[in-house]
Amino acid sequence: MTATLQTGAGDAKAATKVYPGRAAVISWIFFDWAAQPYFTLITTFVFAPYFASFVAPDAASGQALWGFATAAAGLAIALLSPVLGAIADASGRRKPWIAVFGALLVIGSSAMWIGVPGNPDIIPALLLAYAIASVGVEFATVFNNAMMPTLVPPDRIGRLSGTGWATGYVGGILSLVLVLGFLAANAETGKTLFGFTPLFGLDPVMHEGDRITGPLTGLWFIIFVTPMFLFTPDYPAKRPMREALGEGLRELRESFAGLPKQKSLARFLLANMIYTDGLVSLFAFGGIYAAGTFGWDTIRVGTFGIILAVAGTFGGWIGGKLDDRFGPKRVITGSLVILLFAIVVILTVNKDSILFIPVAPPVPGGPLFAGAAERAYIVLGCLIGATGAPLQAASRSLLIRLAPKDRIAQYFGLFALTGKVTSFIGPLLIGAITAATASQKAGMAVLVAFFVVGLMLLAKVRE
Repeated sequence: MTATLQTGAGDAKAATKVYPGRAAVISWIFFDWAAQPYFTLITTFVFAPYFASFVAPDAASGQALWGFATAAAGLAIALLSPVLGAIADASGRRKPWIAVFGALLVIGSSAMWIGVPGNPDIIPALLLAYAIASVGVEFATVFNNAMMPTLVPPDRIGRLSGTGWATGYVGGILSLVLVLGFLAANAETGKTLFGFTPLFGLDPVMHEGDRITGPLTGLWFIIFVTPMFLFTPDYPAKRPMREALGEGLRELRESFAGLPKQKSLARFLLANMIYTDGLVSLFAFGGIYAAGTFGWDTIRVGTFGIILAVAGTFGGWIGGKLDDRFGPKRVITGSLVILLFAIVVILTVNKDSILFIPVAPPVPGGPLFAGAAERAYIVLGCLIGATGAPLQAASRSLLIRLAPKDRIAQYFGLFALTGKVTSFIGPLLIGAITAATASQKAGMAVLVAFFVVGLMLLAKVRE
């Protein structure tokens, strides 16, 4: 099954473009499914809160250390992504790059098993493994995104992007259910969320159920990225790697030099730089913040993650349809407004108050999310999950509409650059302010500025 697209009358060749069949598109979508557990299990809902609560000396210093490691990885990604994207455009191939950086993801995430509780000596090696895996998954995503224009016609890009994000969230949900239901147990009861003894004899006291998320993420990626390598066609090779290096760097210089003439594209990349920093920081520290504010354990944080992932699944799917109907800029704008509202309200939520109004605190040892403040945090988290997915999906859709088609990987590299060049600033500010004030709330408050500035810049972008 193939799709064709007739080009406009202004094209002298009036060529008809042929797109691959459904199997190729579905296999490409499964990349998001394969990669999402890294963000769900490692950076947000299981391993990061575990690190802050049980590996680091205390929650505040754990949030600070995690922020510094995230910043270091983000800086490396920012510096290298446009260069690698330009080289990939010049060489033509995408899959070899995905394979190389996918291997870094697998190696780095698998090594995170070493993060035993209460051992500060392991922290440097553990954070290095986290940084390596982060670099791997981000670069693999850059080259996977660059394959999108060859898969569907332009009027279906939004739906493809949104479906990919929604599918990824489903994969994240299933990976969380697997970990919480069968692998990670409460250290006091020795039982998982479903009341089972952990599989494979995983020791709850040593938090092996939390640590296994690293190797599980690597294995999950290997299994579910394989269909993309088998069934999704790659770009044909254009030139040898040595020639591609020189050509790619030359084109990259031209692209940077030409950005001032492409005002909407430049403004969008700048806006993306700002609001993506805020979004990534919000996701990276949401679980840590909840663990510190409410004292949630892995099961509670993970259950919170499942709820958010469900919201994100529907948000990504609906956002893709809205993207094709109303355009990606409107989807991004609406998402930013909702995110800004949610983070402002979250900053007023404490264990015993909402919007500075006192409420009954949760009862120790009581049922899940019994406190009014906990339930409010979950509602706000659902808003974040439901808008974060369409924000990211519509952003890559808008880039495809704005960027030159013959340099799409290069501009996805610039897209990753703008998503990462200041990505160390958000975690760095959160880490520094948290360390200076010993307050998680003060550290998270900085995110408000990122969403406000991003929204103001986006207003000047013309599709």
